[in-house]
Amino acid sequence: MSFFVTGTDTEVGKTLVSCAFVHHLRKTHARVVGMKPVAAGTVDTPHGPDNEDAVALRAAGSVAVPRELDNPYCLPLPMSPHLAARAAGQVIDLDLLADRYRQLAALADVVVVEGAGGFHVPLNDTQTGADLAQRLGLPVVMVVGLRLGCLNHALLTAEAIRARGLKLAGWVTNRIDPAMSAADDNIAYLSDRLGALPWADVPRMNTPRPEQVVWRPEAGRA
Repeated sequence: MSFFVTGTDTEVGKTLVSCAFVHHLRKTHARVVGMKPVAAGTVDTPHGPDNEDAVALRAAGSVAVPRELDNPYCLPLPMSPHLAARAAGQVIDLDLLADRYRQLAALADVVVVEGAGGFHVPLNDTQTGADLAQRLGLPVVMVVGLRLGCLNHALLTAEAIRARGLKLAGWVTNRIDPAMSAADDNIAYLSDRLGALPWADVPRMNTPRPEQVVWRPEAGRA
């Protein structure tokens, strides 16, 4: 059992939610690991350049795996993955990503795969994150960043997920804009349109603590 986490846009809290989901799944599964197939933007670490999202997912999991499996493409520049790869003299290969996922899945009970950016973020000149999700064929968890415009973004993303023949297993709200008006009304509207309550409603956190996110009992049941 594994999941693909996507977002309604970039900077909506996919990594926080993915790490929180890993912590949640560890309550019922011994071997849980996060995967960030493509990451753009690095920071200096004691082990050399690394991506902050990949580092956070690695820390949340319960299985130590090689970096080439949990983060096959760690690109230096913080920009759209297809441009970051081009600047690094690389081309993102979905066959390679699918192979690395299969190797990772053989080492774990559950893999939480965090996509880059939004669902259709370009990965190369012809393929997007949607193609990767379809290639992996995993149930999808959608992260909705609660801010003005999120209803349109959420419904379009859900429609795109289903158009690819993928299952929208669940969705999560993340209160990224504490000043947003009628946030609860937005959640109620999406719950009605999506046909399910959110698996989790993540409060605004000045210091992210993924282990403190509260999940509904059905969360993680694909």
